[in-house]
Amino acid sequence: MATYSHSKLSTFEQCPYKYKLKYIDKEPEDISTTIEMFMGDIVHKTLEKLYSDLKFSKLNSLYDLKEYYNDTWKLKWSDNILVVKEGLDGNNYKTMGIKYIEDYYNHYNPFDQLKVLGIETMDKMLLPDGSYYHVRIDKLACKGNIYYVCDYKTNSRLKDQEEADNDRQLAMYSLWVKDKFKDAEKVILLWNMLAFDKEVTSCRSDEQLNELMVDTMLLIKEIENCSEFNTSTSALCNYCGYKSKCSSFKHEATLETKEVELFKEDDGVKFVDEYSSLISQKKEIEERLEELKEKMIKYSTQESIDIIYGSNMKASVKAFPNVEYSDKDEVVNLLKKKGLYEKYSMLCTVRLNSS
Repeated sequence: MATYSHSKLSTFEQCPYKYKLKYIDKEPEDISTTIEMFMGDIVHKTLEKLYSDLKFSKLNSLYDLKEYYNDTWKLKWSDNILVVKEGLDGNNYKTMGIKYIEDYYNHYNPFDQLKVLGIETMDKMLLPDGSYYHVRIDKLACKGNIYYVCDYKTNSRLKDQEEADNDRQLAMYSLWVKDKFKDAEKVILLWNMLAFDKEVTSCRSDEQLNELMVDTMLLIKEIENCSEFNTSTSALCNYCGYKSKCSSFKHEATLETKEVELFKEDDGVKFVDEYSSLISQKKEIEERLEELKEKMIKYSTQESIDIIYGSNMKASVKAFPNVEYSDKDEVVNLLKKKGLYEKYSMLCTVRLNSS
């Protein structure tokens, strides 16, 4: 059976087509990584060094950690790293990461609140359906028989309690902890929200964990039975490394490589620009038509006429009663009673196609 992970499952939920390209076709991505992921990785490595050295009774100073962070950043930096947010560059994110390290160090120094059992824990957990689930915990710790699954987050948005209580990643890891450490009375899920210097915690009952296990296996089954890996667009597409291979962004990626003159000559660009222009004109024309209708109705009333003549056309102006109803079923029954339902009812094909 295949091995799954939180990242792998989340990719399928985000976009099945991205999952296919990344995990089935094993296509290389257009970009090496995003700046958010790069900065987060360097922060993780710095905190890993902090706790790894502590195992040997070596407490790094804040200065040492910042030096390690800067050296690692310089060593691993590449111009291919994607920066999406306008007005920001790598140095902005580098400074942010330094602030996260400083806040964490000042908050937890001398780092003796918990007994650390593992850093970047790597293992696999066998699920009841025979598949494996990848376990990688940033920091596994305990205080007596209370165990902590800790995760460092560099997100710019604070995780709220509802989100924490529904998070799959750390909850699945807690299943592994309960299996490995039989003395565990309780497993607390702990997120260090580094951008806010705050902790968010959650704890799951055995019943909730069993339900999560079933939901995870159902998702795995859905993936393994999937035959059509459709695209799914969202704000996350801005950070995707497969834009040039995606039907929703392939044309955009092609245009980005063209010079200005060739860009203007692209048939697709011409079609969309003309269509957009016509839609704008259509709206203006429809608004003007409504204005003219009101004026002709007012004119016909003032002159007591029902046909208005133009240079080579004429307009018939007739009054019709405005039918209003509050009960849809009543109208349908009335039409059926008079034998008119088939004539005046129709399907809305737009809504039908979207359902």
